[in-house]
Amino acid sequence: MEVVGLTEERGSTFSIGMSAPDLTDAEREAVLEVLRTPRLSMGLQIEAFEAAVAQYVGAKHAVAVSSGTGGLHLCVRAAGITDGDWVITTSFSFISSANVILYERATPVFVDVDPRTGNIDPAQVARAAQDLLRGGSSAAHWLPRKGSQSDGRLKAILPVDVFGQPADYDALNVVAKENDLVIIEDSCEALGACYKGRPAGMLGDAGVFAFYPNKQITTGEGGLIVTQDEAWAGTCRALRNQGRAPGDTWLEHTHLGYNYRLDEMSAALGCAQMDRLTQLLEKRSRVADWYGERLAENSGVEAPNLSPNTTRVSWFVYVVRLAADVVRDSLVERLAAAGIPSRPYFVPIHTQPFFVERFDYRVGDFPVTEDLGRRSLALPFSSIMTEREVDHVCRSLAGSMK
Repeated sequence: MEVVGLTEERGSTFSIGMSAPDLTDAEREAVLEVLRTPRLSMGLQIEAFEAAVAQYVGAKHAVAVSSGTGGLHLCVRAAGITDGDWVITTSFSFISSANVILYERATPVFVDVDPRTGNIDPAQVARAAQDLLRGGSSAAHWLPRKGSQSDGRLKAILPVDVFGQPADYDALNVVAKENDLVIIEDSCEALGACYKGRPAGMLGDAGVFAFYPNKQITTGEGGLIVTQDEAWAGTCRALRNQGRAPGDTWLEHTHLGYNYRLDEMSAALGCAQMDRLTQLLEKRSRVADWYGERLAENSGVEAPNLSPNTTRVSWFVYVVRLAADVVRDSLVERLAAAGIPSRPYFVPIHTQPFFVERFDYRVGDFPVTEDLGRRSLALPFSSIMTEREVDHVCRSLAGSMK
């Protein structure tokens, strides 16, 4: 059974990619089977893929969409978040988790993160919620310096399950319940993870997975919403398909909607990947273990921290933290010269040019997030990495730090 490779060998040297999907003939045949049929959009493969993910996480409803970003946006719409509303979230994330709030003219209200995991800090969420609901100068402490309404309404919490590890949802749900807030769980990096034995994606009012080629499973592009709420699911199904509500004919559109549909070929690929999900997660865990064993000998590198609440981590990327005296940019250059790619991960959202210009964020606003942003480095990672490749990365990393 052929598997797409991550590494090319040229002579005695390696050329290692940052990531690669784990694909076999089963995935290729699934896509070819769709091509042999006349229907390529919104058919049986979509339904099968939705059913597979729903069964895996225990959801009543699953809605496949064109991307994780699209899924998060639809959840924001389903939650009724609109002009001037506030959503508590994190700056230590991929930018889409904040962008989807802006799409509906609401304001992302950032709080800092847990220094161990990089996930949103529930204690800060609790304080921010109380102050925002109190209003006035108390609310102003948490709001950006400009670009937000001072009389907004706090509607939701949008935590991010960073690098495949769920946030602390028991604590977050207490805050949500006490303050009548919804929780939209960004699990785009965490399919297969568990928090205190409960699956990621099922820890708030709705959760969203994503299936970009570097994810645990891939559909090329694509995402999926899971929820127990029938009304949310119905809204998301209508909005993903140009606002076409149940009962609408082909050219009737009850709502303002979007083209967030997933196609049949992508769904077929997803079904084949879901059949292998347990194996794929085990392979990724094995690669992470190899990294952990070898990096334990490198005093300049801190391996990922796992919370006791994480009963199963779903390894998405392998992100280490460098010692404070390591110059990351120089290290990245030396690794690249050795044929090894690496990436800063994440660049905090509040430091992105658009957010600085619009909201006047400044260095020092979120010190933990900024520290993680300065010191975090993603190393090559995939379920198809070999132990020999991990050895090469870790030896090169150690040599480049001398």
